[in-house]
Amino acid sequence: MFIIVGTGAGGAVIARELAKNNLPVTILEKGPYIHSKDAFNYYDKYNDSVDLLTTTCIGGSTIVSMGNMVRALDEELLEFGIDLSKDYEYVEKLVEVHGLDDSHIGSGTQAFLDAGHKLGLKTLKMPKAIREEDCIQCGKCAFGCPVDAKFSGKDLIDEAVEVGAKLITEADVYDLITENNIIKGVKYHKDGDDVEIYADTVILAAGAISSALILRKSGIDAGREIFFDPFVTVGGYLKDINFNTEVQMAGLVIGENFVLSPHFSSFIGANIPYDDVEDKDILSIMVKTPDDSKGYIDDNGDVFKTNTIQDIRYLAEGAATAGFILEKAGVDPKTIGSTVYRGAHPGGSAKIGEVVDSNLETEISNLYVCDASVLPISPGKPPILTILALSKRLSDYLKNK
Repeated sequence: MFIIVGTGAGGAVIARELAKNNLPVTILEKGPYIHSKDAFNYYDKYNDSVDLLTTTCIGGSTIVSMGNMVRALDEELLEFGIDLSKDYEYVEKLVEVHGLDDSHIGSGTQAFLDAGHKLGLKTLKMPKAIREEDCIQCGKCAFGCPVDAKFSGKDLIDEAVEVGAKLITEADVYDLITENNIIKGVKYHKDGDDVEIYADTVILAAGAISSALILRKSGIDAGREIFFDPFVTVGGYLKDINFNTEVQMAGLVIGENFVLSPHFSSFIGANIPYDDVEDKDILSIMVKTPDDSKGYIDDNGDVFKTNTIQDIRYLAEGAATAGFILEKAGVDPKTIGSTVYRGAHPGGSAKIGEVVDSNLETEISNLYVCDASVLPISPGKPPILTILALSKRLSDYLKNK
């Protein structure tokens, strides 16, 4: 039997692929099974030193993601003998990755794309996994989609359960069961009880923080490093642009050390020195950069981060470019300001080549990790598609094995 811990991008693909091949699969999810429209209630809280966006519920953080799907770390993974080209093709077809139809590119996004093009920047539509026929263009992607129009891991978990996989929610895995350095099962808390469940193979896909803590409890020294994509949102006043109701992050500018994407933040309004500012008058851009991995997870699960000079330089470079785009798009330059530094997409806590091998197996036989934990460096881009492809590759390996 296979036990999969976690239902985000990593666990969802493996569960679907194994279950559809009539293999016995039990999926353990720490959070509840919810409707995606309620996902904003399940954001995690960390210590005061870090503002990190993750969720604990069915689908993991994919349920509050923007549906962004870009390939990342191809060259870096090839150094470990990992070629994801066929896996990318498979998962891109599975979740229907594409640039949004023009009908779903709003005036704010179009202003971003046009301004970036005029400035000579590399602009394109963001590859998305969103079904236009269902999307109501409400701007609430980061809260969980009210009409289930975008992909989340929940979609694939539902498919796995339909063909026989067993899903156990609100199961908090805290330790592994091993014998002679071979995996035998896991221990978890549920409804106040301690439960043991046994299997021949265990795949940890609980996210960079939870997977690292489970590994550490079992004697594998994970989580001593962690990255997450630093980001700020830069925006200003453009009356009646109505960007707040658009599909978010539908455009993309790729710089050498950063990526930019139109992203609404209500926090921008507090910086604008006008009395009549409303959310519909704000155009803003997310600035996302790669991270130097100068962070760690303590034994309580708290995350600590040190910003390097490079982190700060890349953010400043991206923020300045975002300011130029906003001004070219018609934003009043006197109103342009930034949100505070935040983080998303934690990873790198159980890196390939350090904690897992190129097949994502740990030093404990038949124990695998497949989530952002295994990424060797910060991609500086949304990592979901890369995790989906790694998961497809691992599922093929496990089926053949």
